[in-house]
Amino acid sequence: MARLLIVGPQGSGKGTQGIRIADAYGIPAISTGDMFRAAVASGSDLGNQVTEIMQSGNLVPDELTSAVVRDRLTQADAAQGFLLDGYPRNVGQVADLDAFLAGRGEQLDAVIELVVPREESIERLTLRAAEQGRADDTEEAIANRLAIYERETAPILDVYRERGIAVEIDGVGTLDEITDRLIAALEGRGLSRSTAA
Repeated sequence: MARLLIVGPQGSGKGTQGIRIADAYGIPAISTGDMFRAAVASGSDLGNQVTEIMQSGNLVPDELTSAVVRDRLTQADAAQGFLLDGYPRNVGQVADLDAFLAGRGEQLDAVIELVVPREESIERLTLRAAEQGRADDTEEAIANRLAIYERETAPILDVYRERGIAVEIDGVGTLDEITDRLIAALEGRGLSRSTAA
């Protein structure tokens, strides 16, 4: 069982690595970005609310994001653990998540920080925009999201460092090299992989 959070700037590879780590530990990878993009694609009320916000490169409001994540964490597949990607993204959301988990007698086991130079993030995002045609990967939106990350999300790492659960990982290298670093760091914290993985 592992309750994990993966944090890093856009373009750090946290989505890809999050899925790999979740698979290794037999837990669901819960990405707020993926949930919101799926809602947009479905044309649901939630999707309509977030479409305009995401296209401008801004972030979905805390209350809406926290409600969506709480709902997802109550689903059966998350009962034995989870990996969160994209939430919490600011100190207010850390408090929301703490309160929700405390209500269930739980807490995060580790917070993975993928460290990638800003230039590398921008290069990866620009390439992704070209390959995937992501409407939210314009140059202005990328710059805006990186600035928001540095201003709002990076400070949550200080909270988790103080708790002694933050694990800093070099996010530059091949996919396998980075995954191996992540698993080694988590195992070093006593988090064993799923026997099914």
